[in-house]
Amino acid sequence: MTATVSQELLDWYSAHARALPWRAPPGAPAPDPYRVWLSEVMLQQTTTSAVAPYFAKFVETWPNVHALAAAPEEEVMAAWAGLGYYSRARNLVKAARAIATMGDFPRTEGELRKLPGLGAYTAAAIAAIAFGERAVVVDANVERVVARLFAIEEPLPGSRGLIREKADSITPDESAGDFAQAMMDLGATICTARDAKCLLCPLSASCAGRATGDPVRLPKKVAKKAKAKRTGTAFWIERDGRVWLVKRPGKGMLGGMRALPDDGWSAKQDGDEEAPLTGAWRAGGVVRHSFTHFDLELGVAIYAGETEPQGAGEWWDVADIEAAGLPTLFAKAAQLVQA
Repeated sequence: MTATVSQELLDWYSAHARALPWRAPPGAPAPDPYRVWLSEVMLQQTTTSAVAPYFAKFVETWPNVHALAAAPEEEVMAAWAGLGYYSRARNLVKAARAIATMGDFPRTEGELRKLPGLGAYTAAAIAAIAFGERAVVVDANVERVVARLFAIEEPLPGSRGLIREKADSITPDESAGDFAQAMMDLGATICTARDAKCLLCPLSASCAGRATGDPVRLPKKVAKKAKAKRTGTAFWIERDGRVWLVKRPGKGMLGGMRALPDDGWSAKQDGDEEAPLTGAWRAGGVVRHSFTHFDLELGVAIYAGETEPQGAGEWWDVADIEAAGLPTLFAKAAQLVQA
């Protein structure tokens, strides 16, 4: 089965590979490791459609790892704004600086794992795609394909060890990068979470999940706990067409990003910090945002007094607020006020 699956999948990929800006065509020389690394970090828990414009902006602004390593962190964070999971951007800068110090990218999966922000999947993907190293690349799409191909009944996450073992068994020694990307494409376009287009699948004849008559039920998953709910308040302080922005602490939620002042919702559930100014406030509405582990309702309070804010911060032209690189949560709050 091993040789048959890998060859059938590679043949399918040659004809049906997705054209993505960070990829080389099937059978072509490997792409620039910088583009592979950048795309894989951006694609962590994010869709290709969401990543594509950010990727284009990054490679235009910082065309290689040395340019990114020299960039001020706040500029990188601002360019990342809206893509979410902001620790990825902070680790991106740290890794770029580490690579620049080395002189070039490490070429093996083990050495890549030592870079900030690179876990098992990302290191394996870069090793396979950029350097042709045989590596077992398992993301959510690959998990689904393998669980169905081998009809693995044990629920996730407990089945991840077996899934990796089975993925290893079908990973070829050659064309490792194309095979990894073929598995991703199969899961993204044919063997999807809500559908299994078995009539279009190059592996259908070998698929034990299809033989059960209901491949879509796999992989099984343990039921998720309901998300916690938090509330908080953001403060809009405006003077002469400019709004007061602060920089969030380097660690923690939305770390290092420009933002509106708030009541500390990210550090506590009761939001008991006082408003940054005394005086008249009026309600500006509520924005809702979902994070990985909780949902947030953020009220927006608009300052109607005359007192000047104290402490670290900066005045930013409201008309140019998009250039501030606010995280999506605070960008929503700004849009609410402006509306």
